[in-house]
Amino acid sequence: MATAAPFVGTQKNSTLRTSSTTRPRPVNCSAADRKLWAPGVEAPSYLDGSLAGDYGWDPMGLSSDPKAFAWFRQAELVHSRWAMMGVVGILGQEILNPDVFWYEAGLPKNLPEQVSGLNLGGILAFEFCMMHYVEVRRWQDFKNFGSVNEDPVFKGNSVPNEVMGYPGGIFDPFGFSKGKDLEDLKTKEIKNGRLAMVAWTGFALQAQATGKGPIACWKDHLADPFVSNITANIGTCVIPDSVDVGGVNIPLYCLWPGQ
Repeated sequence: MATAAPFVGTQKNSTLRTSSTTRPRPVNCSAADRKLWAPGVEAPSYLDGSLAGDYGWDPMGLSSDPKAFAWFRQAELVHSRWAMMGVVGILGQEILNPDVFWYEAGLPKNLPEQVSGLNLGGILAFEFCMMHYVEVRRWQDFKNFGSVNEDPVFKGNSVPNEVMGYPGGIFDPFGFSKGKDLEDLKTKEIKNGRLAMVAWTGFALQAQATGKGPIACWKDHLADPFVSNITANIGTCVIPDSVDVGGVNIPLYCLWPGQ
């Protein structure tokens, strides 16, 4: 499960305000009390089931520190949401435009004509600045919950942000957070997000080892499951060592153990 390293600073004359859904109370839980990751196991005292998707799984004890635990949950939510969008994008790319390999879809030669002449270095710099800005805002909300609810430019516009990680308002156009099944939706979101993180990693490794998208790999496996499988691709990496983007040579690395 992909998580970011804890990013927790010190803070004087203030306390970290989180809801009961982000900071658990220390109680002991067993398989008889709730669903756990395996029958008969006992959950750590700090995993009390108050968080959506908590099944008592933390073999390395990474979440024993309450502050680190709160940050890990926010990191997991963000990674999950990005992964879900990424998986949908990869599958959509292969379905709608199968002639373009999703792993190379961002290369200048594969971009639409309307944007092919744009300075990709400038776009990358702009994207870096914007992502840095929103991540800093997210960290500020973690340090002082509710401190960034108001729009910094259009004063008066704000989000309810009653629970950290679920701001509501403009980020909930269909009003799902106002229903009685919000906790159930949180659980569904984190479950799908965890699956998406695993799926995205699989898509990337498949692409590096075979040079094909997930749907093409799936078809190959169905056609000959004893030949087209994970064991047949160990030690294979088809991506180049580097790629030229707008005159900038970018080195590439194979996550899959290749040749």
